[in-house]
Amino acid sequence: MDRLKQIESFVGVATKGSLTAAAHAEGVAPAVIGRRIDALEERLGVKLLVRTTRRITLTHEGSAYLEDCQRILADLANAEASVSAGGVKASGYLRVTAPAGFGRRHVAPLVPRFLAQHPDVHLSLNLSDRIVDIVNEGVDCAVRVGDLPDSSLVSVRLADNRRLCVATPAYLQRAGVPQHPSDLHKHECLTLSSDASQTRGWAFTIDGQVTHLRPHGRLDCSDGQVLHDWCVQGLGIAWRSTWEVEHEIAAGTLVSVLDDFAAPPNGIYAVFPQRKHLPLRVRLWIDFLKHTYGDPGYWTSRGPAAPA
Repeated sequence: MDRLKQIESFVGVATKGSLTAAAHAEGVAPAVIGRRIDALEERLGVKLLVRTTRRITLTHEGSAYLEDCQRILADLANAEASVSAGGVKASGYLRVTAPAGFGRRHVAPLVPRFLAQHPDVHLSLNLSDRIVDIVNEGVDCAVRVGDLPDSSLVSVRLADNRRLCVATPAYLQRAGVPQHPSDLHKHECLTLSSDASQTRGWAFTIDGQVTHLRPHGRLDCSDGQVLHDWCVQGLGIAWRSTWEVEHEIAAGTLVSVLDDFAAPPNGIYAVFPQRKHLPLRVRLWIDFLKHTYGDPGYWTSRGPAAPA
């Protein structure tokens, strides 16, 4: 039995939630899908799915295997498309979403260059801090920063993102440089307010473990751009993403502190629905972002975005 067919059937069942739905998508009988899954589990020697009369759930091994299988199938589809596309021009409507702050600085400014390279593509950009349901809302690609809990979507890592404690040299000269995260209680910390999406606090690596602290200060705000502006004005220490402050750090406007305690980086991702044939315009957009963000010089050369 074809191993690729087994993998495709497994991904179909895992993402659609039933043998019947996966069989309908492939145009075969549910029994065929069932035999492929049985053969796959027997070959691997592990249980991937728990099947009852009411539902199908992934085992721990199945969840891990699903992520790898989705990546493999996406890579294969891209490889075939790159060969078969030949001289075909990308065209049609491309619907993209991104977080508001990141999108203003690092997605919207790239759109004119992408459209200049692909004049037959029309692009619609939705900037929102809401987690957009890209499948049900008809979005082709989402740019997301941070952890990705939804394994039913395919993701491509575009770049690393770290969070840093930053302040102006003038503030640090006035208030002192913290030597340990516990010193932050002595400082004016510029934090997101309680109604913002960040609920776990600032992350640090202390004694080999990632630890979350919730520093306090006289100022908080639900908008990250405002916190950034306050920090540049010298009003305190902020915990910001590298995509937001690397230009200021390179210019000396801001200085990072507590670098020895920085938490491991998360990622910047392109996320898209599982599809057998990824449209050329989507593949080219993802490649464009990966090439742009993969250039280390891009992050330090980007100036601050215009105010929203």
